[in-house]
Amino acid sequence: MDAIAAWLPAAFWAVVFLWSYHREPRQFRNAFFFLFLVITALFTVALASQELWVILPIGLLIMLSPFAFIAFLFANAWVVTRREGVSLATLLPLLFGVAVVAWFAAIPLSVGFHAPQWVFSAVVLLIAWGAWFFMSFTALLLYSTFYRLLPRKRVYDYIIIHGAGLNGEEPTPLLRGRIETAIRLWDRQGRRAVLVPSGGQGPDEVISEAEAMHRFLRTNGVGEESILDEDRSTTTMENLVFAKQLIEERQRGFPYRCAMVTSDYHVFRTATYARAAGIRGDGVGSKTAFYYFPTAFIREFIAITRKHWWPYAVIAALMLIPFIHQGVTAFGHEIGMF
Repeated sequence: MDAIAAWLPAAFWAVVFLWSYHREPRQFRNAFFFLFLVITALFTVALASQELWVILPIGLLIMLSPFAFIAFLFANAWVVTRREGVSLATLLPLLFGVAVVAWFAAIPLSVGFHAPQWVFSAVVLLIAWGAWFFMSFTALLLYSTFYRLLPRKRVYDYIIIHGAGLNGEEPTPLLRGRIETAIRLWDRQGRRAVLVPSGGQGPDEVISEAEAMHRFLRTNGVGEESILDEDRSTTTMENLVFAKQLIEERQRGFPYRCAMVTSDYHVFRTATYARAAGIRGDGVGSKTAFYYFPTAFIREFIAITRKHWWPYAVIAALMLIPFIHQGVTAFGHEIGMF
């Protein structure tokens, strides 16, 4: 009976996650349900087992993972700047690593230097924000990987290919990977879908990304009748909104399902945007060079966090309650109310 009770928290989060995932897999909240499921399952295994070989790896994983993560970020920053040059984007792993170190050091430093109360309170607020930030980062990393790797055996009516820059009139290696992934998907389902290369012409580009993708598709055996260009968009959301307009003009009210092909790090954000745009479908990822994945994923996480800013406001409001209470109490004493 005790063994069954020990599994109840994990079973609870499993039910919540499966219910939410079944309703809509492209929701940010699924990431947290999935994280809670993983954590409760790991703790249950550790507590229920009397074997050292089970408890020790789980304990070491929990204790050492922050330090391993910091070391990985610094090492990755060195690799990516050597290969891609120094820029704000390539320095993201380094900046992220420094932020993690500062987060761990904030309270000990503020206590050690006898900081004023207001400084200590600000540090506590930053710690609370950081705790939510890193928890949501872990949740998104786990769930986006799960979402991307989960096998799907659906037949899609349209395959939207998201643009990713050009070298002159040729697709960049990143964009070429997306196009090739779309062609493989098209081949696997009997060449029955319409491919929608989506991307406008940037200020430094000779032709639109849609036109460059169109040429690549034709060169690689895709017929003209299987291509529908969207050449106005400049953002991920515009890719989807403008592609949807073209598709619905063609469908004339008939239902359809899309695959949104992009880079693997970009799959989940694209899927959430597709949900917001009212597109039924799934994200499909092309492989990204391993050394570049952390930089790209941090950018994705920041973009998603900007869309889900309200927890930071709630945390700040909760942290202000004691100060408001102190202020009201002091004012009350001053005017003789208390």
